[in-house]
Amino acid sequence: MSANSIPSLRPNGPGHQFVLYGDSCSGVPGALHEGTFAAVNAVLRRLDPPPEFILFPGDEIIGLTADSEALRAQWRHWFEHEMGWLDRQKTPLWHTTGNHTTYDEMSEQVFRSVLRLPDNGPPGQKGLSYWVRRGDLLLIFVHTLWTGLGGEGHVETEWLEATLKKHGDAAHKIVLGHHPVFPVNGFSGSYQREIGPDHAKRFWDILVEAGVLAYVCSHILAFDVQVHRGVLQLCTAGAGTAHRMPEGVEYLHCIQATLDADSFRYQVLDTNGAVRERLQWPFKPADPESWQTLPPGMHLAGFAGPMNNDRIIELRIKGSMPTTAHAPAQTLFSAFNTDSIAPFWLGLRGPRQTLTLILGRDPGRSPHYWFGPDFALGQHFDVDIALHAGMGPGGMLYRMLGDDRWTSFDGASATGLERLVWPAQWSVGHGQRGIEDRAFMGEGLEVAFAAG
Repeated sequence: MSANSIPSLRPNGPGHQFVLYGDSCSGVPGALHEGTFAAVNAVLRRLDPPPEFILFPGDEIIGLTADSEALRAQWRHWFEHEMGWLDRQKTPLWHTTGNHTTYDEMSEQVFRSVLRLPDNGPPGQKGLSYWVRRGDLLLIFVHTLWTGLGGEGHVETEWLEATLKKHGDAAHKIVLGHHPVFPVNGFSGSYQREIGPDHAKRFWDILVEAGVLAYVCSHILAFDVQVHRGVLQLCTAGAGTAHRMPEGVEYLHCIQATLDADSFRYQVLDTNGAVRERLQWPFKPADPESWQTLPPGMHLAGFAGPMNNDRIIELRIKGSMPTTAHAPAQTLFSAFNTDSIAPFWLGLRGPRQTLTLILGRDPGRSPHYWFGPDFALGQHFDVDIALHAGMGPGGMLYRMLGDDRWTSFDGASATGLERLVWPAQWSVGHGQRGIEDRAFMGEGLEVAFAAG
């Protein structure tokens, strides 16, 4: 290994080691994105060992032209010059369609003829949707803007379901498409920023039922990870598109990942080769001996200090809901310092008794909100909460009693727990100002915690 090399994560025993990145929007000689894409590729080329294969979820070229020859010229420049360093016989490179590359029937045909991807997709989508099997790993690439269904934000599901069932023996399943299913960083818009609601629910149900590990997408210019009913949504759109959303938070990147029988692990590398974010999924649960229980009332903090990528806090909260609706906020758990509004508040809000997490990280700035399930009146509840700083805004997770699958709270922030410093005081069942401050109106509230 040379001094300039970047150590790759490797599987523990048999497994897979690969790279994911998307949205370079290049293909034009001398244009801005040619330089930024080259900066990301320079990092990828430093990986030791190099990846076994590369997954690119769309928008390789700037595209969006009515001239088919101009489109083909962009593809030639991208493959022959910008990616000319890659031996694609040794290191396969697999793609999804994207809104810059397959925006009408002409561009779909160019995509088919230039990329010549496996011809095993559904009727009308040969060379656009397809699957690849590598031993115990199944990769399915879906076309999230098929003209045959209506274009952007539309995706076929029958073939997807049948293909997953056909390969039910695969130990690992990853599905890739260009558009997210769930909003990223609050950027939302059906049929443009994410898959439309006519398809999204059924699409995700199929992934959950088949035990898919992750849905990999791009399109929104960010790195983001979240989980819904146990399936990860991993968004990587940092391969070179120069403008970022939001400014100062997102960064150009590639993801080096490994997958084995125990876990899926990745490291997100910026253009300096620095690891900006990392994750092991599933995460290691807290030691059963480390759990402590808190009754309602004020408490000194059970742990302190800043969150970081590797720190995971778990809470178990149970109790009985009031029998009548109470729209004002009700505190389940709060962490605060005496001289400021609580930087961490978890409770119920609104007439539907919605589980809500509020982070107030910067004095004088509006807090950020995340929303979970509604709690039924008069019913007992038992919910697990995981706070994972390494997952950014998707790192506030919940699961209800009897379900071992985690789901991210819904939020509209580009950041998560990574800048939180745990305060010195806690409260259970009421806010920081005493027993009448945002009091829980039900009965039998109990909070237990463990810090990883």
